[in-house]
Amino acid sequence: MSFIADLHIHSRYSRATSKDMNLDGISQWAKLKGIKLMGTGDITHPEWLKELKSKLKDTGDGLYKYQEVYFILSGEVSNIYSWKGEIKKIHNLILSPSFEDVERINEELKGFGNLSSDGRPILSLEVAKMMEIINRVSPYSVVIPAHVWTPHFSLFGANSGFDRIEDCFHEWVEKIPALETGLSSDPPMNWRWSTLDRFRLVSNSDAHSPSRIGREANILECNLTYRDIVHTLFTGEGFLATIEFFPQEGKYHYDGHRKCGVCLSPKEAILNNNLCPVCGGILTIGVMHRVEELADREEGFVPPTSKPYHHLIPLEEIIAEALGMGREAQQVRNEYLQLVGKWGGEIPILLYLEEEILREHFPSPIAKRILAVRKGMVEIRPGYDGVYGEIKIKVEEEKEDKSQLTLF
Repeated sequence: MSFIADLHIHSRYSRATSKDMNLDGISQWAKLKGIKLMGTGDITHPEWLKELKSKLKDTGDGLYKYQEVYFILSGEVSNIYSWKGEIKKIHNLILSPSFEDVERINEELKGFGNLSSDGRPILSLEVAKMMEIINRVSPYSVVIPAHVWTPHFSLFGANSGFDRIEDCFHEWVEKIPALETGLSSDPPMNWRWSTLDRFRLVSNSDAHSPSRIGREANILECNLTYRDIVHTLFTGEGFLATIEFFPQEGKYHYDGHRKCGVCLSPKEAILNNNLCPVCGGILTIGVMHRVEELADREEGFVPPTSKPYHHLIPLEEIIAEALGMGREAQQVRNEYLQLVGKWGGEIPILLYLEEEILREHFPSPIAKRILAVRKGMVEIRPGYDGVYGEIKIKVEEEKEDKSQLTLF
């Protein structure tokens, strides 16, 4: 069976996260999005772990269930430590097959940081040492480097990352099944560096609020068991595709300086010595720049192991643009709930619903935009230095009749 999986989110116990990131909120929005498998997020946090234990139903296959949604035990940690005189800050996603495994891991990790302080705890622990610990106490758990290109807190980040994955993971590299691309990069960007060919490229939402669930995700075809999912991540068998942000929309795609409102392409930043042309300060080097630094292939190269991918814009954003109002408007939410309720989950609508149905049964301004996004007909002002990019859909030029929109 094929299904959509979002393995990396955060609970309400993480910093800057919605109070609605509880099991009810997560499950409700997973169903609205059409997602079958969710990561629990924050398995290192004792209060969240207690809640998960009391509410999740064990399937007996290394997964858990709540309100028809399957869950895999997952959590992100922040490894901050000194390496050869440099401070490294690396975020990693941990997947585990049981609460017993999680408890053994937490018992070890609590010696390196306060697990109660945040759903994504800071650990004064080298990544390679953490790998040794996890492999010893929970050999079936896996670690996936998170949002590997983000300037701050990532494996290849410009500010505190590495140039070689072996320098971070040492002999444990072979235990890494996949790399998470993050919102500001997509598979074609990662295909430019041959050293990444051996890893599966996965995409997850890293959601801090329920409506952001599934903004990036994975499409898998395997049995809903922990063992089969991990096998798919390692081998690629049954890994069908990823669902992606347009990477330019990510908030670290280009170089820039938010304080001065400066956004530069890598080429422009290099010409300016990576300095802000307004204040002279050091620019935040974005994902595209970092990819250019490490790439050993030209743009457009497609490795034989590549998997398909789909660039999507969330349906609420499409509706908001069609209505000419903000995404948080109640009218946008009402229209969204009606369409998803009638035609299935959001992601299946955006990816698979037949063009004929869209044109005949959806309000025309919305249908046109869904079809335009499928064709990549968008204009984007790239994100930079923590500022999300701005995206506009290029619709057919014929006059739109917005009165067709269903209004509540």
